Amino acid sequence: MIEIIHQIVNPEVRARAARRFKERGIVLPTFAQMRHPELIPEEIHEKLSRVGLWDLNPLNLFRITWKNQPVATGGGFGGVNYIELPSSLTGVRARVVMLVGKWFPTGAHKVGAAYGCLAPRIITGQFDPTVHKAVWPSTGNYCRGGAFDSYLMGCTAVAILPREMSRERFDWLHEVGSEVIATPGCESNVKEIYDKCWELRRTQPDYVILNQFDEFGNPVWHYNVTGPALEEVFNQIGGPSASLAAYISNTGSAGTIAAGDYLRTRFPQLRVVASEALQCPTLLHNGFGGHRIEGIGDKHVPWVHNVKNTDVVTAIDDEACMRLLRLFNEPEGVKWLTQNGVEKSVAESLHLIGISGIANLLSAVKTAKYFELTPDDVVMTLATDSVELYQSRLNELQQERGAYTEMQAARDFEGCLLAESVAHLKELTYTDRKAIHNLKYFTWIEQQEKPLDELNQLWYDRTLWPRLFGQADVWDQMIADFNRDVANS
Repeated sequence: MIEIIHQIVNPEVRARAARRFKERGIVLPTFAQMRHPELIPEEIHEKLSRVGLWDLNPLNLFRITWKNQPVATGGGFGGVNYIELPSSLTGVRARVVMLVGKWFPTGAHKVGAAYGCLAPRIITGQFDPTVHKAVWPSTGNYCRGGAFDSYLMGCTAVAILPREMSRERFDWLHEVGSEVIATPGCESNVKEIYDKCWELRRTQPDYVILNQFDEFGNPVWHYNVTGPALEEVFNQIGGPSASLAAYISNTGSAGTIAAGDYLRTRFPQLRVVASEALQCPTLLHNGFGGHRIEGIGDKHVPWVHNVKNTDVVTAIDDEACMRLLRLFNEPEGVKWLTQNGVEKSVAESLHLIGISGIANLLSAVKTAKYFELTPDDVVMTLATDSVELYQSRLNELQQERGAYTEMQAARDFEGCLLAESVAHLKELTYTDRKAIHNLKYFTWIEQQEKPLDELNQLWYDRTLWPRLFGQADVWDQMIADFNRDVANS
C-alpha cells in the first residue's frame, strides 16, 4: 500500500544528517513557516536582511514561500506576490489573478516542491547527505529547485533533464556545482529521463531518485503552501459577491494542481482546470508529441495527480505562447499594449509571466469564455516563473522572426489572446476522469513497476488523499524535533 511518512526509519542515518546540518549551520523551516513567515524566528529575519534571494546560503530555505518581498537582496516578508490581469488585456469579464513565482529563490516555485520531497527523507533517516546523492529528474525548474535545495541542505545534486531545454537551465546548474545529465529530446521526452533513472538505480546505489512525478512530497507542498496562498489572495481581493469560479494549473508533474485539492475544501463550487499543450494533448485526447511550453505536458499522467479532483482539461497552442512571450516582453509589444487600452502598470508587469504562465493565462481565458463567467467570478492561476529564465528563447525568436513591430503586436494580441476560443476544452464526466486515471497503468505499472493495488488505491480509497496531504502536520513536528537534535549535536 502507498506509504504515509510519519516516523523515523533509520535513526543512525538521521543522526549523521543532524551532525552534517550542525557543521554547516542548517536549520529546516516548517511548512507552517512557509505559509506564515511571521512564525520564523526574529533572529533569522534579521540575518536574511543581508542575504540575496539567489544566494547559496542555508538561510534561504526560509525564503521558500510565496510571501517574499519582491527585491533581489535583503528582503523580508509581506503578502502573497500576485498580479491581477484586467479585461483590457484578457478580453473576458471575469477577474484573472496570478500568483507570481519570480520571487522564490531560483526565480521559480519549484524550490518548494523539491523541498517537500527531500526534507521528509532527511528527517526520517531515509537520506544520508554524507553518502547519498539527490537525483532530480525534470524538464526544467524542478531540477533547478532540487539542486538549490540540495546545496543548501549539504547534499550533492544530480540533475537530469532533456538536452533541448533552455540554455539558462544548464548554465545555472553547472554554476551551482550540480552533476548534469542531458537526456535526448525536448519538454515531453520524459520516458528518456525515466530510463536514465533506472540505469542509475542499477549502477549507482548511493543515488536516491526524487522523482517529482511520483513523489507525494511534491503535491503535499502545494496543498499546504500554494493552496492557502491562493485562498489568502482571494479573501483579500474578493468582495461580498465574489466567487472563486476556477483554479487553473498546467499539469506538468501534477504538483501545483494539488492546490486545487486544498481550495476545494474551502470553495466546494470551484472548478479545477488542468492545462496542457495542444501539441501534446495527453489528458484531452490520449495524445503525444513535442512542444515548446517548458515545464508542462509529458506524454503521461503523473502518479501524484488526483484525477478525481479535476473538472476540466484544456489544451493550449504553443505557438500562441511564443507569440505572446514576445508581445509581453519586446519594447514594441509593451508600447503597443499601453497605447491600446492596457494600463501601463499592467503592461510593465507582464515580464513576471514565463512561458508556462502564459499557457495558464490562455487556459484561464478559455475557461472564462466556456463557463460565461461574470465580473463577480475570479479565476486564479500561477506564473510559476518569469521571463528572466527564458531570455535565450526571446533571442532565438528575434533571430528566427526578425525585429518585433507594432503591427505584429496587434496581430498577436488579437490573434492569440482576444481570439482564444473554447475549442480544445473538455468538461470531464466521471468516466472521463476514470479514463485519464487508467492511463497511469501504462507508465507506472508496465514501465515503472509499481504495484497494481496501489493504482487502484489512488482511485478507490477515499481516505488516501486527505491522509497524504495531511502528512505536512506530522512533518512539521518531525522538523522541529530534528532541528533540536541538530542544535544538540
